[in-house]
Amino acid sequence: MSEKIAIMNKLNKFAYACVAAVIVAIGAYVFVGTGLTTAPESTFILLDGSKINTASLKGKVTLVNFWATSCTTCVAEMPKMIATYDKYKTKGFDTVAVAMSYDPPAYVVNYAETRKLPFKVAIDNTGAVAKAWDEVKLTPTTYIVNKQGQIVKRYVGEPDFAELHLLIEKLLAAS
Repeated sequence: MSEKIAIMNKLNKFAYACVAAVIVAIGAYVFVGTGLTTAPESTFILLDGSKINTASLKGKVTLVNFWATSCTTCVAEMPKMIATYDKYKTKGFDTVAVAMSYDPPAYVVNYAETRKLPFKVAIDNTGAVAKAWDEVKLTPTTYIVNKQGQIVKRYVGEPDFAELHLLIEKLLAAS
């Protein structure tokens, strides 16, 4: 009987040690994982030929979406991107949709015009913008940038739009 108690005590100590290790690991992840990085310096060339740069995004919460007309997920999420923009545009929110370098400009212009995209659409002809934004290769890739110009979240694939809206609301409320 005392042998069973000794084994149980050892198992309890082991279990407590495991729980403590998990708590420490989660704490370290949260501490390290919440470091914000500044959005990279880049210039977006919009469909009308005008240019905006990353610095001009400061003061607004901005969604930067890398997409392509040949990307089925990108095309499928675009109505939700439009709805998100329409919901928050009057509250200090902006969107820049960056078409990838392999996307023919005529296709991008046609898509933007026929879908009446209400936000800024840029064409990354050289791939320099995608490269600056952490070597974006997969579409869709979406970044959320806070009012201070820091990247708060990166989504690869379609975002969970309910979660995205909560994040946008939180960032818009922040000073």
